[in-house]
Amino acid sequence: MALVRLLQLASPALPVGAYTYSQGLEWAVETGVVGNEAAAGRWIGDLLAHSLGRYEAPLLARLLVLWTAQVGTDISSAASPAASEIIRLNADFLASRESAELRAETLQMGFSLRRLLADLRDADLAPVHSLLAALPEVAFPTAWAGIAAAWRIAPEAATAAYLWSWAENQVMAALKAVPLGQAAGQRLLAELAARIPAVAQAAQTLPEDAWCNFTPAFAIASSLHETQYSRLFRS
Repeated sequence: MALVRLLQLASPALPVGAYTYSQGLEWAVETGVVGNEAAAGRWIGDLLAHSLGRYEAPLLARLLVLWTAQVGTDISSAASPAASEIIRLNADFLASRESAELRAETLQMGFSLRRLLADLRDADLAPVHSLLAALPEVAFPTAWAGIAAAWRIAPEAATAAYLWSWAENQVMAALKAVPLGQAAGQRLLAELAARIPAVAQAAQTLPEDAWCNFTPAFAIASSLHETQYSRLFRS
């Protein structure tokens, strides 16, 4: 059942609006930085290694551990050590977003996922919803990790699925924006998939003082996308 739940969480059918975002990729296409399959692969692969792999994935892995340790217990109180850490990491992730678009993206997706928690009517998710309902702003990985932990999905498998879902969305954005053909998209996904297990595994043990999301070109791309004249995507 954990595998089935994991597929549900990683599915593009998850109603959080991920398909509407390109995370700066659309700007890279507009300016000619990304104009073919090889360039799209480099752009997405670099973000996987240097942005998600060094910050978002280890943060998610830590959130999964915190949520998992509290499955079946009352974590609705922000006074508990695990809840306090979850709240801190949620705030840290929001502060790490390099542009208004990226911050709005994770907040919108986090809001949608928090609303889905109630709509699923799953008693196992009640403690997660209770804690998240008390937060004024919820980052997407915070809510996603809570659901994965409540459904007893192994942290490394959950991290790999999270990265796969992100990579799939980036490739779908490239298919529309470059544009690329379906076969090119599948080649890109195959290349990215081969790299994801190592990134997910490394994220489980990377200490917090080594986390880093210093990717200035990505931040510039995201910021400039905010004033891009013609856009398909919201980031």
